[in-house]
Amino acid sequence: MRVSEYFQLGRTQPELDFVDVDTATDSRVFIDPRAIRIQQSDFAEKCQMLLVSFFHELLMAIVEKDDDRVYNLLGQLTEPNETHLGYSRGRSRGRGLGGLGAGRVANMIRKSKAAESGVLADLEDTALFIPGIKNDIVSDIATHVLRGALIGYTQKAAEYYHIPVERQYSGAIWNPDTGEWDFDYVDLPRVNESPLLLIPKSIVRFELTLDEDKYYNGFLAPLHEAAEIDARSNLVSILKNGTPRVNRLKLREKYPVNKTAIVEYTQQFPGVLDRYKESISHSTSPVLTHEQLAQRLDVPTPNYDALLARVKRIPAGKAAAHIYHRAVEELMSALFYPHLGNMRLERELHEGRKRIDICYDNLSSMGTFFWFTQHKAAEIPVECKNYRKDPRNPELDQLANRFSVHRGRVGFIACRKLYDKDLFIQRCRDTALDGNGFILPLDDVDFEELVRERKAVAQASFRDKSMYKLLRERFDALIS
Repeated sequence: MRVSEYFQLGRTQPELDFVDVDTATDSRVFIDPRAIRIQQSDFAEKCQMLLVSFFHELLMAIVEKDDDRVYNLLGQLTEPNETHLGYSRGRSRGRGLGGLGAGRVANMIRKSKAAESGVLADLEDTALFIPGIKNDIVSDIATHVLRGALIGYTQKAAEYYHIPVERQYSGAIWNPDTGEWDFDYVDLPRVNESPLLLIPKSIVRFELTLDEDKYYNGFLAPLHEAAEIDARSNLVSILKNGTPRVNRLKLREKYPVNKTAIVEYTQQFPGVLDRYKESISHSTSPVLTHEQLAQRLDVPTPNYDALLARVKRIPAGKAAAHIYHRAVEELMSALFYPHLGNMRLERELHEGRKRIDICYDNLSSMGTFFWFTQHKAAEIPVECKNYRKDPRNPELDQLANRFSVHRGRVGFIACRKLYDKDLFIQRCRDTALDGNGFILPLDDVDFEELVRERKAVAQASFRDKSMYKLLRERFDALIS
């Protein structure tokens, strides 16, 4: 039974911002610290700060050969069953990190060549350089370090999705100010007499982004080839056009691919690891799609027609405003995922003096939403107006006043029917030309067209799925 079924949410995975895990066993996806580092959002920044703080303390303890400190930092870490992520078969159970135990993992890191050599910089590096450290161990450590941020995320999600919570023991929470573990009692959901942490879809992957084969083939092997060519070694042959060539199979024989050897190569070529990490973006580590999650987790793909029909059934008017608001969020969350994610509702701005109906982080690496980033669109706010008439300038000003250089200057206003669509788009254009940001109106007819577009590319490549023709045309109308 999944979280959505256990709490009878009336939603399936495509309409949920978190991973809809099985409440009895583990789902084989993992928190990837590198997926967090490539995001730009308040949540991601908080998570990055926690990861950097913890791993700095761990590395300092290793450098100073303070074994007691190393074991204190890692000794609190068990397998975090409250996420239901990992490899466990049958009921989720605490077997220690990856089944190895915190003490053994501490020894593996402390005694590794990577730690001794100083090439370790980030938590996810451990899976790249240390034998025996894999997806599940990195994900488990990350869960513990991020527990404070994940508790906050879970509490907000529980409030919005109407998931009941209970006061219960928090487990170890990393305190970056003191550099120590704290313990508390917090409000969290419970399933099967155990606490539940909800995990955003945007930060999970099937495999960790840092990959030894990709690192070797894309960054280390070319440097080895260049060195062999400079040395005119017996691995080099000359093509008919005079170009020197190194046989990759022979190169791998001379420079084998294993974690211990990769540590040596990284030391040999200073700066290469940084270049590899800098190459990672949303395009090289994209958010998991609806289809990928459906295949791995055995969850449904979106039913766009049903979501659209739910919106259209709602009567216009103030009495149904809240129902319309939530129905639009369900539709947009499915329709624009994985380009938009980390959904928040009624986000407070300026110490609560202003509120946004819906806000998404822009996670896109290509296509329409990526193109929006040229106009400052790290976040995409949405205002929902269940009016019986066209919104007017005050509604446009309401959204425009919530734009900022830091958050973004592109947003949507969702409404029922634009009786004079040309006039309203002209008003949006005036707002844009005045330098007050780019507001894209979407009424029920527009959502119908967006659903047709999304369904038409259901079998297309990810790149094709990232193009929303109507949105691009609507934006062009603001700047032409």
